Amino acid sequence: MALATVIDGKKAAASVIEAVKAAAAGLEQEAGVKTGLAVVIVGDDPASHAYVSSKSKMAKECGFKSVQHTLPAETTQGELAKLVASLNDDPSIHGILVQLPLPKHLDSDAIIQSIRPEKDVDGLHVVNAGKLATGDLDTGLISCTPAGAMLLVRSIHGEDLSGLNAVVIGRSNLFGKPMAQLLLNANATVTTVHSRTKDLASVARGADILVAAVGRPEMVKADWVKPGATVIDVGINRIDAPERGEGKSRLVGDVAYGEASDVAAAITPVPGGVGPMTIAMLMANTVIAAHRAAGQKPPKF
Repeated sequence: MALATVIDGKKAAASVIEAVKAAAAGLEQEAGVKTGLAVVIVGDDPASHAYVSSKSKMAKECGFKSVQHTLPAETTQGELAKLVASLNDDPSIHGILVQLPLPKHLDSDAIIQSIRPEKDVDGLHVVNAGKLATGDLDTGLISCTPAGAMLLVRSIHGEDLSGLNAVVIGRSNLFGKPMAQLLLNANATVTTVHSRTKDLASVARGADILVAAVGRPEMVKADWVKPGATVIDVGINRIDAPERGEGKSRLVGDVAYGEASDVAAAITPVPGGVGPMTIAMLMANTVIAAHRAAGQKPPKF
């Protein structure tokens, strides 16, 4: 019998989206500025196309000007750089998102770093990463998935995490590092663990807030979880599900949800936990960027 509170990411994301719609409408009314998001996709990866169409659809739903650039797989570095430069110079575009991964022949880091930091709604530019690392949460843009995960942590623990131990499993630039910075900024005591950490399970067991982002299906077992902990599962892994029929699969996180929810006090499901928050925070970042560009006070989320 699972006792844990299930943290509903869909519900939290819906309330962020409502706030984004209100902020976008307010900006248009007061300053005559329509929030603009440009999404760039290169090649024909089906998962990337699914993500991009849901982002573009959500942008329209929020009342944004939504522009999508779909480029062929053989697009050169120069052509992509030229497109990003033109979007940087377009005052009607406040957010630029280049969907990753890019085809192998392109240098994705050079492209990401060429996006103006104030339009980098993915929060991946070194200027935005540096602002987060130095505790400046007011003038940069924060990477969407950690920002969303942090909102879910706050829904359980409030704004101030003083006295709580947080463990982040994973040290990627995309998630692990910015997540650790956000927790630290909220006064948690933070440990980052990874594949080279000795006795990972025993470190995880010390966490009041355990965040898993390693991309390994159900790696975090019940005996990794401190009784009463909050567990944030960022993993999205597709595994075979023969019980659903031949060739069928299902989504699972990095946490063995069934057993961990017997031990944890609160836990995010997969799907329906951190996932929906990512697109919601992308919309939030875009409307924040639009407010700043118009010289208006940006909304807080």
